[in-house]
Amino acid sequence: TLPSSITTNFSGTAQAFQDAQQGLLVLLVLAVLVIYLVLGILYESFVHPLTILSGLPFAGFGALLALLVTGLDLSIYAFVGIIMLIGIVKKNAIMMIDFAIDAERAGKVSAREAIVQAASVRFRPIMMTTVAALVGTLPIALGHGAGAESRRPLGVAVVGGLLFSQLITLYITPVIYTYLDALQERLAHRKGAVARESREARPAHPPADAAPARA
Repeated sequence: TLPSSITTNFSGTAQAFQDAQQGLLVLLVLAVLVIYLVLGILYESFVHPLTILSGLPFAGFGALLALLVTGLDLSIYAFVGIIMLIGIVKKNAIMMIDFAIDAERAGKVSAREAIVQAASVRFRPIMMTTVAALVGTLPIALGHGAGAESRRPLGVAVVGGLLFSQLITLYITPVIYTYLDALQERLAHRKGAVARESREARPAHPPADAAPARA
């Protein structure tokens, strides 16, 4: 046995691979942050982007579960597949949430009615986008051809993440939208009440003294 004072670390190709994985994790976090900021500017809200991004954890869990079931490692290709999932899942959520926001603002309907309309109207485009992405990445997941074994984690991550996220987010996203919209209205009412209280508590300015009459 080796003494406890001896330490080991990676070098060469293994060290470069480990550094690349750490960089991809930072890139993944930055990508989500930038998407949140862009969506916040687009919708002029800090709440609705959270609804759009709420499907990302389910997509990531589905990708990791698919890799675990197939016995594949979380390689660089798998990280690239997870980053691809961010764009695909976000696009599907935008199609639903954008329609609901427009219906709520233009038609003066409640958040519940707006998201129900969005889920029914946008169901077909969402499924078409998902099926197209699945058909495009399924050959990569099956791993046929020269050098396909190294690219299999990418296809498996995308296929597993899409299947799991679509089965969950079609039911979870409307619920999250309803609750977060109610939270936004509650915060707006509270902010308005605080502003009114501050105006009422502000002391009135005493009238200015009359100027002395000229001789």
